[in-house]
Amino acid sequence: MRLVTRSQYLISAALLGASLVAATASAADAPSNAGGVPLVGDPHALHRMGDADGVRRSEAQYAIPKVALTRDDGRAVALAAELDDGRPVVLNFIYTSCTTICPLSSQTFEQFQEDLGAGHEQVHLMSISIDPEQDTPARLRAYAAQFHATRGWDHYSGSMTSIIAVQKAFNAYRGDKMSHSPLTLMRAGPGKPWVRFDGFARADQLMAERNSWESPAALVAR
Repeated sequence: MRLVTRSQYLISAALLGASLVAATASAADAPSNAGGVPLVGDPHALHRMGDADGVRRSEAQYAIPKVALTRDDGRAVALAAELDDGRPVVLNFIYTSCTTICPLSSQTFEQFQEDLGAGHEQVHLMSISIDPEQDTPARLRAYAAQFHATRGWDHYSGSMTSIIAVQKAFNAYRGDKMSHSPLTLMRAGPGKPWVRFDGFARADQLMAERNSWESPAALVAR
C-alpha cells in the first residue's frame, strides 16, 4: 500500500519550498544576462511553488474549448468528450521533465486514486501536459507508470495551440511551463460547478471534496 500521510506530504512540500527559497536566494546572487535575468543552473528552480498550508478553495464555471488532445494511449480525443463522459473529474496540469510541482501533484493523484478503492474508475483523473512538444504518448505512459496510474487516470498532450487554449480556459496559463503553479480542479459531473484548489491540495482534501458529492454516475465505458 502506497500510503502518504499528511505529515509526510507536508514535509515533502516544506522541503520543496525550502529548496525554492534557496534557489531564489542563489539566483539573486547569480550573474545576470544582458536583460538582468539571473542565470541559474536549474531551469525549474523558479517554479512558483505556493504555500503548502495556503491551499485556496473556490468555485467557478469555465467554458470548455473545442480542442482535440492526444491521450496517453495514442488516441486523438475531444477534450469536451473526455470531461463529459458522465463521471466526476479531477484534473491537473503537469509535464514529464518537471522536478518540483508536478511530482508532488502526481503523488497526490496516486494517493487519491488508491484511496478511492475498488470504485476508482468511477472518478476520471486527467493530467494534461503543458509541454506537448516533448511529452509524447510514450513519455506520458512512462511518467504515469512512475506513479502507478491505473485505469481511470489518463494523461494527455496535444498541439501547443490546443494546450495553451486549455490552460487559458481554466485560468491556468502563466506564459510558459517554468512559471506554472500548483492547481487541482474537480467537478462532480457535467453541468456542475468546478471546484478549484490553488496550491498543493492533499489527497485527503480531495477525498473530503469527493465525499461531499452525490453518488458518482455509473462508469461510462469508452
